[in-house]
Amino acid sequence: MTAPPARRPAARSPQAVHVAEEVERAVAEGRPVLALESTIFTHGLPRPRNLAVALEAERQLRAAGVVPATIGVHAGVPTVGLSTEQITELAATDGLDKVSLRDLPVVAALGRHGGTTVAATAFLAHRAGVRVFSTGGLGGVHFGASESFDESADLTTLAATPVTVISAGVKSILDIRATLERFETLNIPVLGYRTLRYPGFYVTDSGHTVNFSVDSPEQAAAVIEARDRLDLPQAVLIANPVHPDKQLPPEELDGILARAWAEAERKGVTGNASTPFLLDFIQRDTGGRSLEVNVEVYRGNVRLGGEIATALAAAATTGA
Repeated sequence: MTAPPARRPAARSPQAVHVAEEVERAVAEGRPVLALESTIFTHGLPRPRNLAVALEAERQLRAAGVVPATIGVHAGVPTVGLSTEQITELAATDGLDKVSLRDLPVVAALGRHGGTTVAATAFLAHRAGVRVFSTGGLGGVHFGASESFDESADLTTLAATPVTVISAGVKSILDIRATLERFETLNIPVLGYRTLRYPGFYVTDSGHTVNFSVDSPEQAAAVIEARDRLDLPQAVLIANPVHPDKQLPPEELDGILARAWAEAERKGVTGNASTPFLLDFIQRDTGGRSLEVNVEVYRGNVRLGGEIATALAAAATTGA
């Protein structure tokens, strides 16, 4: 009688998401962890400044007792807690994909590198149990969206992902009034940090208001805990304005944006190409000063994100 063929061990499925051991342990132990996106150093800042800013943010958090969880896609693996070597590699690689939520399965299947946007970073952070995420500026509704339907995937993702996102508002090139209306429609709470004036990324005050503010990391943590007790699915947005001394002069920014839009129209730049074109125009027109504001915004949001993550961890420990 012929012996049956030996069974091969089942092939091991590729890991959908890799969570660094340090991050996984900190989440399990209830210690403060802060998620950071990768597009700021893969697409947002020039070299070598991009790497310096990314590593500085991690050092800043560690000095405050917070575990950094920089999120990106390395060789097709969505990773929560990129290593220093991986961050260095991504920061030095040309032609990386800008990965939103819809792109994650594609870059994973094709084994590509990518920097994750707010939408993809929020999704991956939540999947790993990281509750707080700091970024620079959010995506939103573009001008002319009533005809083009050009809205960032950040909006719908944040409506269904219960993380807390600290930003300096939405990018200045966007239709801020329409974006705030969409936040309301999607039931996404927007809280000013020590202000009821909504910031405009490069400027402290966009000219629009929000209904509520929080005055401390502990108050922010209390809102987050209340959201979770209610089992609501949406993110909490904390709008943290850049210091007035560090902002671009608002009147100057208005003029720059008018010139940027005119140049985009003249060159026929539309759709997905609009955002990088406009941001590049602003950087060139300000002689690089907008880049310094961008870095200042990010530092402030990382600092506040670390403080809120620490307050959340403390509240969980004390049962407050």
